Parts: sequence; structure tokens; C-alpha cells
Amino acid sequence: MASVLRGILAAALLLSGIVPSLAQGYPNRPVRVVVGFPPGGPTDVIARLVAQRLSESLGQQFFIENIGGAGGNTAAGQVARVPPDGYTIMAISTGFVVNPSLYAKVPYDPVKDFAAVSLVAVSPNVVVVNPSVPAKTLPELVQLIRDNPGKYSFAGPGLGSTPHLGGELFRLAFKLDLVHVPFSGAAPAVQATVGGHTPIAFTALPSSLSAIQAGQVRALGVAATARAGGIPDVATFAEQGVKDQEADTLTGIVAPAGTPKEIVELLSREIAKSVARPEVTERLAVLGFKGVANTPDEFAARIRLEIEKWGKVVRDAKLRIE
Repeated sequence: MASVLRGILAAALLLSGIVPSLAQGYPNRPVRVVVGFPPGGPTDVIARLVAQRLSESLGQQFFIENIGGAGGNTAAGQVARVPPDGYTIMAISTGFVVNPSLYAKVPYDPVKDFAAVSLVAVSPNVVVVNPSVPAKTLPELVQLIRDNPGKYSFAGPGLGSTPHLGGELFRLAFKLDLVHVPFSGAAPAVQATVGGHTPIAFTALPSSLSAIQAGQVRALGVAATARAGGIPDVATFAEQGVKDQEADTLTGIVAPAGTPKEIVELLSREIAKSVARPEVTERLAVLGFKGVANTPDEFAARIRLEIEKWGKVVRDAKLRIE
């Protein structure tokens, strides 16, 4: 028995030395930043911005690897199973927390398989309409849809996207006869509304900002707690009496579960420093995002909150991807 106890103690001491050895001197080689979408989208652009700043501040290259497929599920499933040594991290969007409820099967658990590092930035959803739509406010839009059952539809960038779920949340809250028309991405959804093919669109702000500013569509409301940069004259949902409808598109950084706490905290601190820089704030604003850069604990809490919130919408709207 004594020899067994000595063996257990020795193993524990060995393991206790692994974390410091991994964290000490980190990073001493390049770090892979996985993005679960093709290049060019908001998640990819923000990931590259973060990677560039981390490369500068930590003295090693943080390089992007795009692994598309299944709304980010393919990449998340792969990252969940790599060694948790800090040399693979992942940039995630809201789909990371929505997909486990939406898809019949996903290859990861967003809570058990990952360590939250930082919520880098958020962008609110907005409701826009073709200028021919007579509604000028959200209450007017609700009344218009109620007065014309079966007439109105809303465009969204794909099934289960945050704008789609925001639209479903709006429809469910007011018990509206409003049909979702999914598009292959945000740009075609906005263009369909510009052209009047779908009179309403729920979109993330970056996708519709230029069309709003050009007067091609009219923004009726911002689904956030505060008004959005770039469209400061557009009232929030809450300001118009539409409560509990906040819908942000998130971009954050996570690492595989078991990544040393020292590494997670180091990355979080460096991301916070980067996001606080004026040139980064300005770049995010141009993209339609607001910097957050919260702590690992705060981001972990936000992930759990988003899973619960959007899981309920998915269930109530009876959405499913097999």
C-alpha cells in the first residue's frame, strides 16, 4: 500500500509540474488560430486583427488557419481534440453557442471541451426594411404585419444564424405571421431587401451598414442595450418598448479545455491591451463591432447565457438541422 501511495504522490508531483513547464516561456513557437469559416467574413477579419497584435506583443507568429464547414462545427470539433498546450486557439462566432441546440449532432461541447479566453467584440443585429415599407418604427412594423397576415417575410443569412434567430425571437414575442427566407450569406440577404424581393431583413450591423447609410434600406431598430456607432439616430428595440430582444453577433477566442490557466490569462490580458488601442477600436468600428475584451470568467458566463437564450428560441421555433 505504501508503494502505491508513493507512486500516486510521485505522479501528482509530476503532473503538477507539467502546467508550469508548458506555460513558462509561452509562446516559444508559432500559434495556430483556427477560424471555422472561409476568409473575408467578420470572424476571419477580427481573428486576423487579434493574431497580428498578439504576434507583435508576444514575439511569436499567430497565424490563421481557415477550416470551413457545417457552420463552424467542423473546426470546433477538430480544435476540441488537439493538445491543450496553448499552441492552437480558435476564433468563434455566435454559431459556436447556437449550433449544439440547432444541429442534431455536433462534434463538440462548447462548455466542456473549451476554455473561454476573451469575448473580443460584439455587433448588434438590426432590422431593416425596403424604403417602400410604410413602417417607420418597430411598433408600426408589428402592426403592419398583423394587419397583413401572410404577406410579409424577412431575409436572413442562413438557418440558425444570429440574425435569423433574432427574427424568430421577434416573431415569437409578438405572435406574428412572418416567414423567414434564408440566404447563403448576409450580403445576398441585404441585397434582396434593397431590391424589394424580401421587404424586411434581420442582419448583423456590418452586413447592412453601408446600405443603411446610402439610404437603400431603412433601419427600424438596433437589437442592443445601446445605440450603434455608424447609425446613432436609430433607436434600440428597448427605446421603442420592445423588451428582451437583444441579439449580438459575438466574436471571441477560446482554447481547448485543459489549456493552462496561465496561458489563458496571458492571452486574455494581451487581447484586452490590443482592443484598447485606438487604431483597433477604430478598425472594429468600421466593421460595425464594439470592442469588449472581457476576462475568461466573464466570457465563460456569457457563453452559458447565450447557450440558454438561443437554445430556447431554437426549441420554441422548432428549428433543426439534421
